[in-house]
Amino acid sequence: MDCGRGMFCPFCGKHMNSLTRFCFTCGRCLEFLKDADQTETLETQGTSRQLDTVLSKNNPCPSYKQFMEYRSSKSKERQSFNYGPKGRSKPKERKQVQINVGLMGPHGTDGTDLKPLRGKTLPLFTDPEVAAPDLLKQAVQKMRTFNKDMHEGPYVLLYPDCSEVVLVPGSERSFKLAEYKKEIGKAYSRITFFICLEKHYKREYDTSDSDSDSEIAITTRSTAEFNRADTLVFEPQNRSTPKYKLEDERDAPGQSSTIQPGQIVISDAEDLDPPETNPEKTSCYSKYTDLYSPNVEQEDEEPVAVNVKNFQHTAIEETDITLPDIVANLSLPIDHKKVSRFNISRANVWDGAVRGFKRTTYSETCDMLVKFTDDTGVLEEGIDTGGPRREFLTLLMKHLKDRPIFDGPEGHRFLVYNANAVREDEYYLAGKMIAVSVVHGGPGPHFLSEDLVHYLAGQPSFKATNNLITDEEIGKALQEIENAASLDALQECMMRHSTMLQTAGCLRHVATVEEKKEIVSDYLQWYIIDRNSSVIDRFRDGLSTLEFLNALQQHPTLLAPVLCHSERRLTAFELESLFKPDLSPSGSNRRLKESQTMAYWADYLLDCEEGQAAVSVEDVLMFATGLSSLPPSGLEPLPQIEFLDDSAFPMANTCSNSLRLPLLDSYPLFKSQMDFGIQNSPGFGCF
Repeated sequence: MDCGRGMFCPFCGKHMNSLTRFCFTCGRCLEFLKDADQTETLETQGTSRQLDTVLSKNNPCPSYKQFMEYRSSKSKERQSFNYGPKGRSKPKERKQVQINVGLMGPHGTDGTDLKPLRGKTLPLFTDPEVAAPDLLKQAVQKMRTFNKDMHEGPYVLLYPDCSEVVLVPGSERSFKLAEYKKEIGKAYSRITFFICLEKHYKREYDTSDSDSDSEIAITTRSTAEFNRADTLVFEPQNRSTPKYKLEDERDAPGQSSTIQPGQIVISDAEDLDPPETNPEKTSCYSKYTDLYSPNVEQEDEEPVAVNVKNFQHTAIEETDITLPDIVANLSLPIDHKKVSRFNISRANVWDGAVRGFKRTTYSETCDMLVKFTDDTGVLEEGIDTGGPRREFLTLLMKHLKDRPIFDGPEGHRFLVYNANAVREDEYYLAGKMIAVSVVHGGPGPHFLSEDLVHYLAGQPSFKATNNLITDEEIGKALQEIENAASLDALQECMMRHSTMLQTAGCLRHVATVEEKKEIVSDYLQWYIIDRNSSVIDRFRDGLSTLEFLNALQQHPTLLAPVLCHSERRLTAFELESLFKPDLSPSGSNRRLKESQTMAYWADYLLDCEEGQAAVSVEDVLMFATGLSSLPPSGLEPLPQIEFLDDSAFPMANTCSNSLRLPLLDSYPLFKSQMDFGIQNSPGFGCF
């Protein structure tokens, strides 16, 4: 408002010398004050009867104190408004979250250890405030839905460390999923619980007969029993005797130990060294270990026997798991006795792929039978290790990155909303194609943005830059904000691009120039993820095919590079090591020609890598296997090199991953014939 003494903001009361579009203190819009100025002009001209009445009263301009009182009264009035029947407001529905549940069962030669069963992990949507008993019921119901061979039970709910879910770890509070998530610090999608038969979980094992494995016997007692007998001396009837323990030590009196809740009794039969090699471990030390066994309190666990070696093996298995192992586990549901047919033309791969995936008889759990219709007179069928299937999936991934559902620079593509693609459900189809390609032995897309992949994997990392923005105006505006050298320059730049920032919810008051980075980061987060959340969710549904999304969330380090772009390219040395030659007997004349050809082959791969040949290393791999990059599942069967006497050009059988090289007299002739043969093949070489 203007009273001849300057302007002040009606929202925060900040004094201003002139009227601007926005208040630099609170960031609120002041456009309506321009209308107030026009009204004052009309007052002076007397164009309105109402204004004349006001002017006739000669009311003075209200003071700042009067304005603040009026503002306070209006605020109280707004707070007293009733937006519905009192006491009948609709409760806010809590959004369900996704966790994972799996099965645990006996493992080992004696069946005394608990271990998660591979391929038995399923996603479960539940309320974040769910308690342990309800979560157990939901987990059992989910498992029985997808596993018809489940036992009747009863079952117990376990943490990944085989302890029963009763309390929140490290506290006395009853288990709530939201509290557990807060304590563990993971996203809901990365939390996994297990169910196990109660008889397996409560089984007590006799450790006296075991002379090979060191076992940990965990026992618990009720609180009342513990209070009555917390100092009770326990005399074991059968104790393991170290190999070098002296006879008088075995018969020494007073050898007793104390049993407490959660006590862990560790046998030292294999850990004690003979006195000759370790003089420190004397009889006194043995008595000490007998009397004072290490104790661990397990307040929320039932009695269970856990093998130490099994724990070590599980940890190693989790850290040493490989990408082919993950893909092999995902491919277990595929039925190789049934096929889904695809009729593909290399001139329009996308159209044939959409028809095949949308066919009512298609199932991702069936093998793929691919026929390229532009191969006249040749029926190329790819089953199991079929080359046509691999070539089809390779071409499909190349066509997928150019679809209008993706935006961004090459190798860093992210999803954008497209109305026509939404009607055609192309986002779900794209996610499904990627999952099917990886699990069925094809390549990954290798073009998705790392920030998009991290978001899909449930990781909070976001490191996008302005380079991902393809819109020149938006990219230029963000660059100006990022280059602002002072607070005034930043505020002026934000006002100039206020419409753009307000659309993304990033327009706010800034107090320091360092806040420019946070503003740019928030806008990029909205531009890449938030504004496209609906189509990203549909794309995520497609990735859930064959449990690929679940595997991505459990093993993001291994599977994320399959989806993201990598600057690392296939090398000549890798390709040379990949193909094993089938050589003739040593000393024969043919063996001499084959050895010479292998030297030509190695030099030819180097020329391809250095750009001295007409084709690249990827083209050579595509010619021999139907793949332009090494697939996550690995190549099966292993590639091999054979030799030709009756042809001057190379030949390939992509179904068996075999490359046949011509036996020629000179390297220039070998190189020219290889270039010609690979360049003039439709993708499968000559048969």
